[in-house]
Amino acid sequence: MFKFLHAADFHLDSPFAALSPRQAASRRRESRELPERLADYVSSSGISLVLLAGDLFDSTGGYRETEEQLAGALGRMAVPVFIAPGNHDWYGAGSPYAALRWPDNVHIFRSASVERVEMPALNAAVYGAAFTGPEQNRSLLGGLAVPVDGKAHLMVLHGDLNDPSGRYNPLRKEEITASGLTYLALGHVHRRGEERLGGTLTAWPGCPAGRGFDELGEKGFYEGTVSDDGAVSLRFVPFANHRYESVEADVTGRSPQSVLESLLPPDTSRDLYRVTFTGETGEQGLDLSVLREVLEPRFYALELRDHTRVAEDVWARASEDSLRGLFLRNLRRKLEAAQSDEEREHISRAARFGLAALDHRDLG
Repeated sequence: MFKFLHAADFHLDSPFAALSPRQAASRRRESRELPERLADYVSSSGISLVLLAGDLFDSTGGYRETEEQLAGALGRMAVPVFIAPGNHDWYGAGSPYAALRWPDNVHIFRSASVERVEMPALNAAVYGAAFTGPEQNRSLLGGLAVPVDGKAHLMVLHGDLNDPSGRYNPLRKEEITASGLTYLALGHVHRRGEERLGGTLTAWPGCPAGRGFDELGEKGFYEGTVSDDGAVSLRFVPFANHRYESVEADVTGRSPQSVLESLLPPDTSRDLYRVTFTGETGEQGLDLSVLREVLEPRFYALELRDHTRVAEDVWARASEDSLRGLFLRNLRRKLEAAQSDEEREHISRAARFGLAALDHRDLG
């Protein structure tokens, strides 16, 4: 029996452009510290093998300091580490994988052809291949069929299981099933998942830390166990310092703050939240600046969006024989003819600003 760690998609030196300069610098520093934290985990958890499925760097032109820090952390793991470069950190003459001296325990797959590495101490073999450019239109699995020899056969690849005609190592479920692999460690998809294809447990751990609101929730890596009879079990290990979360709050008939209080967990101080307010509000809508001032200290970062619509009782005044009524009647016709939620939202916002102008109010 042995344990392995499967991680991918570190995207070191990501810019974090949506954050403030101070927060972006802090997040980049934390991302560089991630491999050190993983090394501590490997040392303390009895891990015998590490599989890193590509896109460890956000590009092939990152900072030398980051590359050296990653190499040092992987060396400190003191167990075999296998890296399959992906579309962001593809292997080439100028890539960090070629330019840097890597520790002896680190094996980097350098070719688009499948390579096999024997692991006699674990009664296992590890397979892998690399992106050698930013795109890989053909499957790197390459028709692999492993022998039935009593060993555990593990493979690490960066690739896409959901787009057979894609540009990023498009893998087909049929070829994975036919491979006979014990475990296929994938990267590229930033949302974790696993699927058994024939005798092959196929998994992608997602990214170990979210970088935006397209990477929501708990992030981390897989810890796997290969039993003496070759069976593989997985445990997801949450590892991110911060989570991105997105919340919708319907404020119809309620105060925005009270609605939000009912939806949030007790502690959000380390997390980045996008709150979208929906439902009906009066003519003035929401004062996001006041809400932000009240709520922002509770979050690492907070983004507020007003997607509320004008309440029905406001439109009811369209029957008035006045400039206000004429304005509302014209907009109401546009609202009834609108073809999308986005168009309806624009019309609702126009009603608010128009009514504010008619009443000489400042909506900000």
